[in-house]
This record gives sequence, structure tokens and C-alpha cells, in this order.
Amino acid sequence: MKAKIDWIKKFQLKGETETGFTVMMDSKASKEPMIGPLPKEMLLQSLAGCTMMDVAVILEKSRKQLDKFWVDVDGEICDTHPKVFTKIHLKYNFEGKGLDEDTVKRAIDLSREKYCAISAVLKNSVELTYTYEIKNTN
Repeated sequence: MKAKIDWIKKFQLKGETETGFTVMMDSKASKEPMIGPLPKEMLLQSLAGCTMMDVAVILEKSRKQLDKFWVDVDGEICDTHPKVFTKIHLKYNFEGKGLDEDTVKRAIDLSREKYCAISAVLKNSVELTYTYEIKNTN
């Protein structure tokens, strides 16, 4: 897997993925209007996206109907440089039919412990926690 990042000016960056997508990145330190998210924001989104794909597939294979699914991510950053994440909390939100706590928790745990590459990279350096909420629409 490969990626390329080009510097545009100041803090503005243009990322190109091997699969042909472009992502703009920027910094709040820029005095100009931002052209994209912060790299740290993208890390949080990458973590959420990775685990969501796993969980959605596991629930589908468990014959559970997901109507709506989102994850709220909250990352805490230390005050000193390099200002790394110290804690990341994911709140999984599910709406659907026939969703039960055991299946949902199993899907999340499988993603976090076995399938999600981003979780695997982060788990030894950041405290990763989660909660979930299920709303059945039966």
C-alpha cells in the first residue's frame, strides 16, 4: 500500500492514495481558510471507519438489520509535544431490527481485537475505550 503527500503552501497538503483518491489536509495554525481536516482528525476517522466496516459486516453475517449506524469519536491529546493521543473513546450507535446486546458487543470486540488494523496499531500506545447504544426499531 502506498500514498503520496504533496506540500501546497504553509500547512496545506494534498494527499493521493494508491486507489486514486485525493484528500486535502491543513492546520488550525494557518491564517488562511482551511482546505481540509487536520491529520489527527483523519486518524480518528480512520479508526472509526475501520471498526465500523468490520462491525457492519459481522452484524450482516449475524442476520441483523442495521438501518442506521454511526460512531462518535472523542480523542484526548496531551499538552506537551508531540501532543499525541492519550485516550480515544468510541461510542457506537446502532438503529435497526433484532439487534441484541450480545451480538453487538461480540461484533465490536471482534473488530477491536482481531480485524481492525487501525485499532491494532493504536492499542499499545493509546487507551482505547468504547460504549454502545442500541435502538431497536421493531
